[in-house]
Amino acid sequence: MKVVLRQDVPDLGSIGDVVNVKDGYARNYLIPRGLAYYASPKALKLIEQEKKRYEQRKQQEIANAQELAEQLSTLQITIPMKVGEGGRLFGSVTPQMIAKELELLGYVIDRRSIIIDEPIKSLGIFDVKIRLHPEVIAALKIWVISEEEEV
Repeated sequence: MKVVLRQDVPDLGSIGDVVNVKDGYARNYLIPRGLAYYASPKALKLIEQEKKRYEQRKQQEIANAQELAEQLSTLQITIPMKVGEGGRLFGSVTPQMIAKELELLGYVIDRRSIIIDEPIKSLGIFDVKIRLHPEVIAALKIWVISEEEEV
C-alpha cells in the first residue's frame, strides 16, 4: 500500500515521501497515529501545505535557538564546590547543577541537553556545550571555585 508520510518516521522516510508499506502497518500504525495519509492526489496537495508550515516552524525554532545561543555564549556561570586536598572536588559538576545555575539567571535549559565532554572534577574554567536544537549548539563558560572562596 502506498502512503504519504506526514512526519519523519525512522527507517522509513521523511515528511512528504511516498512510500510503499504493508497494508497492516499502514492501517494499524501509521494512519491511526497521524504519521501518514493514504496516497492520493488530494493527500499530496495536503502534504505540500503541511510541509511548508513545517519548514516555516522549523526555521523559526532554529532562529530562536540561535538567538538563545548568542545570549548563552556571553554568559559565565560560577559553581561553588567542596574541595579536598590538591584542588580535587568532592564529586563532580553535573549537568543538573549547571541547569540549576542557569535557571537562577532566568534561562530554562533541560539538563539532558547539557553536554560535558569530560567529567569536571577540579577547580578552574571549563567550556560546556548546550544542545538547543539538533542544528544549534551553544558554548557556555563555567567557573568552578571553592566554597570557601565564595564567602
